[in-house]
Amino acid sequence: MAQDLKWKAKANRPESADQSQYHIRCRPGDVEKYVLLPGDPERVGQMAQLWDEKEHIATYREHVTYTGKVGGVGISACSTGAGGPSTASALEELAEVGAETFLRVGTCGAMQEDISPGDLIICAGAVRYDGTSDQYVDQKFPAIANQEVVMATIEAAERLGVNYHVGIGYTAASFFCGQGRPGFNNYNQSWMNTIMDDMQRAGVLNFEMEAATVLTLSSLFNLRAGAIFTAVANRVKDEFEYKGEGVEQSIAVATEAIKILSHWDELKKASGKPYFYPSLLNQ
Repeated sequence: MAQDLKWKAKANRPESADQSQYHIRCRPGDVEKYVLLPGDPERVGQMAQLWDEKEHIATYREHVTYTGKVGGVGISACSTGAGGPSTASALEELAEVGAETFLRVGTCGAMQEDISPGDLIICAGAVRYDGTSDQYVDQKFPAIANQEVVMATIEAAERLGVNYHVGIGYTAASFFCGQGRPGFNNYNQSWMNTIMDDMQRAGVLNFEMEAATVLTLSSLFNLRAGAIFTAVANRVKDEFEYKGEGVEQSIAVATEAIKILSHWDELKKASGKPYFYPSLLNQ
């Protein structure tokens, strides 16, 4: 999209004359209601390779957006960059142009011994140390994934026969010190040494940097969201192994989950029900 857009709007919600959003450069009609949210801009094109139809919509800053169809279902993908702030602005602007359901797809570090690099983790909720969501609501407000999105992602993982785990994650505001790693020149503070042990004992599955932002904002805005991650490290065992196969599996599961959600949404609409429940499949 051209960068010489006419920007004259209200300061509280900047958009161009054609309603292009300030950060993602998308307009109403550019984005489908089901949206995948990778962090890495390069991963958007990888996602779109699985679709039956695809169109590059915009590239600006860390945000690359594609829209297309898979199995007859409209789908979009928009990269968020790393961390809460850029994720929040992307989510807000995507919602502004029509997105309703978000599925975050990324990588993470596992903190339970039985989770190996390459395994998938489906996020049911997140510990809110992202920082960004604190700017929207009191920290006592939970970061919970939408149950329909969670169940659709589990169903997709089962259909594709991948190894997965389901549980609570920890969303940090930094990659190093915020996840219990020493900083540059081995910089450390005492509280950093207890993060992983405390969270591991609480049954938390993984470290990452975006889920709490996505889940909290979606709840506040009456949108649906979930998250799926590929473990690239086991922090307990001090192992790091980036497996491309695991990333490909998470993308495939997320894509299948969108198709499942679309089917369930059609069943809800046909039956006049606001929520999906299993016996709808028999009607």
